[in-house]
Amino acid sequence: MARPVRVRPLREQEDAALLAIVRGAGKQETIRVRRAVMVRASAHGVKPPMIARLLGADPDTVRDVIHAFNANGMAALDPHWAGGRPRRITAEDEAFIVQAATTRPKAVGRPFTHWSIRKLVDYLVHNRVHPVVIERERARQILHAHGISFPTHPDLEGDHRPGRRGQDGPDRAGTRAVA
Repeated sequence: MARPVRVRPLREQEDAALLAIVRGAGKQETIRVRRAVMVRASAHGVKPPMIARLLGADPDTVRDVIHAFNANGMAALDPHWAGGRPRRITAEDEAFIVQAATTRPKAVGRPFTHWSIRKLVDYLVHNRVHPVVIERERARQILHAHGISFPTHPDLEGDHRPGRRGQDGPDRAGTRAVA
């Protein structure tokens, strides 16, 4: 049977620093505070399953924190998690997306009069000069951040283009007689 997991004997400075972290927590509990409580409780003889019950944590998490503290000391209280998946869209790509979205499709050789998200993404993916692999939702987010929107109906295209006014005057169908 494996030995119970316990924190190594604490030095005075470590114990004082842990106590300061726990007492200074206030109402806002952070990961650092929870980890300090786990370490101090283990140092005072409380077993990991009991610490887990008191904190509402998993016993394996408590054991992992204790092992990390034994190996790394106070640095174990501040885990350095990765920032997630690396960005696939660079600043250059984003600038190209905005430039393409503000250019008329006919100017870049596309056979339509206005962009939609689907058409723009297709153009970006199949562009030979600067291909940008992007999903529609991410393209929508980038365009939204730059204040660019596409018309939902071709008749509204003039309302979305800066420097152009919408249709003034009678309806395109002409005047209607009222009976």
